[in-house]
Amino acid sequence: MTDSTRATMDKQETLAWLRRIAGDISTATLRRLEDSLPWYAEMPPGRRSAVGLVAQAGITSFIEWYEDPSEAPTIAADIFAAAPRELLRSVSLQQTLQLVRVTVDVTEEKIAGRGDHLREAILLYSREVAFTAADVYARAAESRGLWDARLEALVVDTILTGETDEELPSRIAALGWHGHGQVSVLVGTTPPSFDVDQVRRRARKLGVDVLIGVQGSRLVLVLGRAEDPGQDKPSDDEQMSFLDIAGALEPFFGTGHLVLGPTMDALVDASRSARAALAGFAVAASWRSAPRPVEADDLLPERALAGDTVAKHTLIERIYRPLEGHSTDLVTTLWSYLDNGRSLEATARELFVHPNTVRYRLKRVSDVIGWDATGPREALILQTALILGSIGSSDFVKKRQAARRARS
Repeated sequence: MTDSTRATMDKQETLAWLRRIAGDISTATLRRLEDSLPWYAEMPPGRRSAVGLVAQAGITSFIEWYEDPSEAPTIAADIFAAAPRELLRSVSLQQTLQLVRVTVDVTEEKIAGRGDHLREAILLYSREVAFTAADVYARAAESRGLWDARLEALVVDTILTGETDEELPSRIAALGWHGHGQVSVLVGTTPPSFDVDQVRRRARKLGVDVLIGVQGSRLVLVLGRAEDPGQDKPSDDEQMSFLDIAGALEPFFGTGHLVLGPTMDALVDASRSARAALAGFAVAASWRSAPRPVEADDLLPERALAGDTVAKHTLIERIYRPLEGHSTDLVTTLWSYLDNGRSLEATARELFVHPNTVRYRLKRVSDVIGWDATGPREALILQTALILGSIGSSDFVKKRQAARRARS
């Protein structure tokens, strides 16, 4: 009998023996999985059964490969075809490699004494399975990444257009958003080379969630305070302001202006912050010394002149109405002070009061609305609010008088 004939007979005998003990190896493998892998023991019965199918398929395919090693890539891929698609989402690559290791260990124990050639075959085949597992998970991650990118672009576009619907919260949750409340929208230019992963890593260090939208030359970030379940919620004094967060993210934007929308209490209201940020970004060039980043509310005069109704309403409701409701003297003093080039003496002469009275009233203006008329930029904001407020009041008076005439 030749050596080749003897080798063939030995291989056929080994294959027959492997097929006889395949069931015992599968049973021992499942028992070892439950004893040694806590994540497997804690799985629901359905998923545990699916993992068991993968282990059994691995043992069966090894026997087929041992019979014909040229089929290694195809057989190894068939192992994971036995598992339901959802198993990839519940079992990590690390856990899959642990599964392969346990199966190999049990198989080695069962074949001990059958020769080194069989043990080497198992090690070679386990390597093929490990590479195949990495390929399967890499393809799944790539598909998931593309799907996430499309979904994220859809969510950001929905926020920018304000066309929110009932599906928005579920879409945001699918992206892994952990925000617990306040959000703000940051708008700037897209740099020539933009690294999304770097932005996400920086945002995590700052304690915020981020949705990223690249729209040609415009880059939009939706920022939300991230909640860490393992830590107590920080107080308002401990939290970074969104302006500070925007400053930390500023290097990731291209050249040009960077505008931060007002803070909203919930993500579903982020479209209001987005509208303000976009409107501010459109007119930011008209403020020569605008900081980077700049808050959209600091661009209220420019936005109002450009026809932004939200800016007009904000100026009237946050400046003119409170002053008018508090005291007509404050409105009169502020008008005079601004018309006289912010001169205390000229204002005092026009109003027939002492300059200290003017100072006191301007201090009251600042207390009531939060803006200081003595600064050049804030003076522009206040003067725009007075003009818009007086126009609105005049229109209101005319409409009321017309209504009275119609009734009479």
